[in-house]
Amino acid sequence: MLVRNCLIGILSVMVLLAAAETNGQPLKKDRFYYEKKGEMIWEVQTKQKLIALTFDDGPDPVQTNEILDLLEQYDAKCTFFVVGKRVSQYPEIAKRIVAEKHEIANHTYSHTYFHIPAAENIVRNEIERTEDEIYKATGRKSVLFRPPGGKYDETIIKVSNGMGLVPVMWSWHQDTQDWRRPGVQHILNKVLRNARNGDIVLFHDHVQGKSQTIRALELILPELHARGFRMVTVSELIKSSIAETHQRTGS
Repeated sequence: MLVRNCLIGILSVMVLLAAAETNGQPLKKDRFYYEKKGEMIWEVQTKQKLIALTFDDGPDPVQTNEILDLLEQYDAKCTFFVVGKRVSQYPEIAKRIVAEKHEIANHTYSHTYFHIPAAENIVRNEIERTEDEIYKATGRKSVLFRPPGGKYDETIIKVSNGMGLVPVMWSWHQDTQDWRRPGVQHILNKVLRNARNGDIVLFHDHVQGKSQTIRALELILPELHARGFRMVTVSELIKSSIAETHQRTGS
């Protein structure tokens, strides 16, 4: 509840700090529109060497556990955007995610690619069913939501915000596309060549076939650590940025 209230407060601050002036012109409701309104996040502005690694589509009985073992070695705290029906299948893995101080977040119940314009009842049902499974497995509710495929519109944002969830995408330069198994070197280069403060990196902890993500992480994690990056949850990344803003403005 504390984290949820903090994130709701963050959204309010973002709205006040970055309200857009329309000058009477029709608004283009794109990334920049929603980020300025504080209704959605792609990446975070921060001077600190913080980076958020995120994992979609799990939990997976093999891949998620291997990733968690690796994260522990480097004291990395990450965010797992889970699919509700897989939480139902593997609740113990969801429990482990939370027990090891990572963040668990909503990625719909059946990994639904919403049709645009989205139907409000379908969006709500997919989110609610996932929240139910997360709560049954962990005793917690999530505060973040990521629509599969990054597909969004005003309805998806309105419904998720109304349920106390902040929609989170990823930095455009940090989409590893590891789901298509492009090669360990490709995944490695995508992250390390582009790594900068406030990034939100997209990985997957459930990949069809033999995942290349684990091998890539074996190389990425020590290098990020050596560069002085601290790997944090998305919520921690957001809170750190807001704290910087308060210090800078004196508010």
